Amino acid sequence: MKLVSFSLADGKVRPGSLLHEEKLVVDLSAAGYVDALSVIAAGITEPEGGNTYRSYPLAEVRLYAPLPNPPRVFAIGLNYRDHAIESGMEIPTTPVVFFKLTTAIVGPGAPIILPVNSTEPDYEAEFAFVIGHGGYRLSANEWRKHVYGYTIVNDISARDVQFSTSQWSLSKSFPSFCPMGPSIVTADEIADPDALKIALSIDGEVLQNSSTSELIFKIPQLIEYLSSITPLLPGDVVSTGTPPGVGLGRKPKRWLKPGETVTVTVEGLGSLTNPVVAE
Repeated sequence: MKLVSFSLADGKVRPGSLLHEEKLVVDLSAAGYVDALSVIAAGITEPEGGNTYRSYPLAEVRLYAPLPNPPRVFAIGLNYRDHAIESGMEIPTTPVVFFKLTTAIVGPGAPIILPVNSTEPDYEAEFAFVIGHGGYRLSANEWRKHVYGYTIVNDISARDVQFSTSQWSLSKSFPSFCPMGPSIVTADEIADPDALKIALSIDGEVLQNSSTSELIFKIPQLIEYLSSITPLLPGDVVSTGTPPGVGLGRKPKRWLKPGETVTVTVEGLGSLTNPVVAE
């Protein structure tokens, strides 16, 4: 199932199941689910009731971030070797973890807003997983029991703000700095999350092109590490890091500019596209 959050003309955001080939969205609110988080917490991976729920043409709905209200967004830094090298940092031996505030989350098509108090806004294509059944001190060997599904995140970063301090979270949490979507693809649809192509382009120019096989810390290790410190909750999002090719690592450095359009594509998950505007 491809879980989405959508609205009709009334503007009310509700959970849905995206039928990609049919270009339809099935309304899951009819089953009593108030939002996508409640669908995840219930472990629903396909629409209940078959074809009994109303569906709407994709062209007639507005898509939001598939999970606008996760309990937390964990982000993993320097999790591709070549990205750590291009950033001038040591390859980590322990996961580098920071948070993106949930107020930064936007969906597909929503603008990335470049703040007036940063002159170095950067892009970062990321593959993310969403926790279904959570818990404390989970085993890496049982990671599949705890992953509900997968989605795309663009970890927008204000580099000048980021490197003015040792704490990264605020530099990555300006409004609109966490584009997510277009859907959460349930884990049963992705056979091997460690072998997915990941790419980012701006106005058609490919700037990042890699594979999740290059991740240093993969899903099992991340689940075990994070849950050894804090209980993981249904709906927690873990964004696994970005491959090389970010603006920071280029010569000359290449920052986001108003008027551009950024697209992140992950194999099996689709594409997340957002325009860039000035604040």
